[in-house]
Amino acid sequence: MSSLPSTGRTLAEWTAASRSDFAAAAESLRALRENLDTGSNAWISRIPAKRLEEEIRRLQKLPPSLPLYGVPFAVKDNFDAAGWPTTAGCPGFAYHPTISAPAVARLEAAGAILVGKTNLDQFATGLAGTRSPYGAVVNPFDRAYVAGGSSAGSAVAVAEGLVPLALGTDAAGSGRIPAGFNNVVGLKTTRGRCSKQGVVPACPSLDCIAVFALTADDAGVALDVIEGYDPEDPWSRSDPTTDSAPSIPKSLAIPQSTEWFGDNRAELAWLGTMARMEDMGMALHAVDFTPLFELASLLYHGPWVAERHAALGGFIEARPEAVDPVVRTIIARGREFSASDVFEARQRRQELLCEVRALFARHDALLVPTAPSHPLLSAIAGEPLEQDSRLGRYASFVNLADCCALAVPAGFRVDGLPFGISMIAPAWQDRRLLAWARAWQRHVPSLRGATGIPAPSAGVPPAPAITKPRLAIAGPYRPLSRHSGWQQQSQLSHTQEKHV
Repeated sequence: MSSLPSTGRTLAEWTAASRSDFAAAAESLRALRENLDTGSNAWISRIPAKRLEEEIRRLQKLPPSLPLYGVPFAVKDNFDAAGWPTTAGCPGFAYHPTISAPAVARLEAAGAILVGKTNLDQFATGLAGTRSPYGAVVNPFDRAYVAGGSSAGSAVAVAEGLVPLALGTDAAGSGRIPAGFNNVVGLKTTRGRCSKQGVVPACPSLDCIAVFALTADDAGVALDVIEGYDPEDPWSRSDPTTDSAPSIPKSLAIPQSTEWFGDNRAELAWLGTMARMEDMGMALHAVDFTPLFELASLLYHGPWVAERHAALGGFIEARPEAVDPVVRTIIARGREFSASDVFEARQRRQELLCEVRALFARHDALLVPTAPSHPLLSAIAGEPLEQDSRLGRYASFVNLADCCALAVPAGFRVDGLPFGISMIAPAWQDRRLLAWARAWQRHVPSLRGATGIPAPSAGVPPAPAITKPRLAIAGPYRPLSRHSGWQQQSQLSHTQEKHV
């Protein structure tokens, strides 16, 4: 394993290398640190050489049997990590936590090494990865195109093969859209499944931890490590399920009328994906997604924007010059909603959830294109809010519907850009989605992100050395409030269906 390049490794390959030849694995980590900056603007901070040596010494004291022994990982820079500044993509907001977020601490306790914090749409407000004073994150397949956001840097760090695992967040698609645009796996976990303590809030009632990995197997290993009820997280929930061997979803709903916003190359890729689904023996059912799109409109145009203002408005109003103008405009809209607006929207959401439950009573899951189009950086600059709304077409309703979701690679468009699909299921079916993704990755061979290296077959251990189901179609942590650096500084311091 020591002959394996330090880029493009899976979790299993990193741990095997560390266990078989620790000295060689340590050299791989040192070489990795020297090559983290690829010019994609994926990173905000990278591990200093001295700290890496400290981490290597820490690792030597840990049992090699740990599930992530010697694995380098990254986190979106809205996660707290002791000894690292947290910026949330805003230098004026930065503070220095002394305690790591539980998700970070769990990965480190499992033997992983944090090598950097990644770039994001400021305050996790955006779906393109361009609203950052650290530079727009560019797509490694074509730098004229967006990488997707808000967890742009985490997705690109994995796609470029620098780390096999990265964490992000997802309130409206931020853990799935960048996965789809970068040919990696993006798991949006069930709300409350993983602790959000130590994560800068964007929309606290909807925020979820997202996992980026090269394979579904790796995403599953990461989920095993980071999940768990946290009594100190007011949004944490306990998993009510007991199924250790979940079945693969067999009845999937897809959009009855699919909107591509003029991107015919995405539409063509989707049609090819449907053909491969049929090859797997799946049957597709077209479903009217109108209730889901209305849910999404409540997020984009309703009073959930006020939740962002409640979380971040104090800083923005105290330091408006420190905030990206588009982000500032979006969050400032939260002041426009009344208490009546909030309760009216909550009532409408409950009514729509009845329709969502009825949909899942007939079908196991939803299957959608992760994003309907892949815009150029120039298009985002020209109409940022409209493009965000388009990008979230098949993603933004998921958290309001209390679902989990998984984005996976589905090959490439005719222009060479990645195309991704997402499966969406009710809460707590994360592992059922992972089971489907493993079957999909066995059926459709893929590459590891943008590395050009073939991905291992899902569920198959790596080599010891390396040089018709049915488908349905549808057209312990201290909370942030106790140590927030910016607060100290500012003193604030029924559905029609069609069988296809």
